[in-house]
Amino acid sequence: MARKKLSAEEIAERIGELKSWATENDNLKKRFAFANFAEALEFVNKVGAIAEKRDHHPDIAFGWGYAEFAITTHDAGGLTHNDFDLAKEIEKSAEN
Repeated sequence: MARKKLSAEEIAERIGELKSWATENDNLKKRFAFANFAEALEFVNKVGAIAEKRDHHPDIAFGWGYAEFAITTHDAGGLTHNDFDLAKEIEKSAEN
C-alpha cells in the first residue's frame, strides 16, 4: 500500500487524536519523562520493538530521564497515516 502524504487539514484533524504530540518540520514529535536512565532505556527498547514489527522507525533521542521521538514517512515526504498510527502505539506503550 502506498504511503500518501497527508494534507494540512488531515494533519490538524489527526493531531487532535494524540496526547501532547506536536508537528514540526513534517515530523510528529514528543518528549517523555522518566525517573532515570534505566526507565528511559526500557521505554526506548519497547518502542524499538514496536517500530520493527511495523517496519516504521522513528528517530529517537534519549538520556537520563527522557526519551524523544520524531516520526515521519521519508519516502512520502511528510506525515502519513502510518506516522499517526505509530504515535498512538507509542502512547499506548507509555500507558502500560
